[in-house]
This record gives sequence, structure tokens and C-alpha cells, in this order.
Amino acid sequence: MSQETAIKIFENRQVRTVWNEEEEEWYFSIVDVVGILTESENPRRYWSDLKIKLKKEGSQLYEIFVQLKLQSSDGKFYNTDVANTEQLFRIIQSIPSPKAEPFKQWMTQIAKERLDQLQDPELSIEQAMTDYKRKNFGIAA
Repeated sequence: MSQETAIKIFENRQVRTVWNEEEEEWYFSIVDVVGILTESENPRRYWSDLKIKLKKEGSQLYEIFVQLKLQSSDGKFYNTDVANTEQLFRIIQSIPSPKAEPFKQWMTQIAKERLDQLQDPELSIEQAMTDYKRKNFGIAA
């Protein structure tokens, strides 16, 4: 499976993502999203409790979660629960949060930008240059 990892920013908060080239789909770190939506001190615990709730409710969503290696704050890569866009929309519906709708709109924009880049490779180059400049990797004269 060919993958491209990236950090996306929603309201100044990081969301670790992985692009799956074969499936042409983004996968989002569920814990990162839960942390943003709930503003919980312990989003891993919130996610753990939510998984238990989903399982008790008989949600089929619980059975299809995937774990992929994402970089942690310590710089190491760990298996992390991730969800594709459809799965994440369903998780968001289970979390009472005023940030849910803006987050869904943000996710839709991320997906659209990537699909546009696949259709027009020049957009990928432009995005890479923008990211390069944003990270302060100025070109030396």
C-alpha cells in the first residue's frame, strides 16, 4: 500500500493524516480528531470509551477500524487508529460538539484539494511550493 503522510491543520490543531494512493483516500488519526472536537484532556481515553459504546450499540463501524503507523510527538511511529472520510463522518456524529460541522466542512475541503491535485499535477507542485515556503525553507540566493 503506497502511502503519503501529512499533518493537516484545523483551527491551529494538528491532525495526522495518511493518503492511500491505491484507494485514493485520506485516513485521519481518530485520536487527533477526538481531541479537537471534545477538547478533552485525554482524547485517547475518550476514544477508548467511545469505541466501547459503539461496540455495545452494535455499530458495525467498530469492527472496521484500521491502524496505521503515524508519527507521534516523540518522533517515533506507532500504530494509531485511523478512519477514512466516511468512517470519520460517522464517528463525528457520535460526538456532541459545536465544532463537528466546521470540522466536516474542513475534511471535505481536504479531500477536494487532493482530488483536484490528482486531476491536475501542476496543483500538487504549487501546493508543495506553498508548503515549502510555509515551513521557512527559503531558497538561498
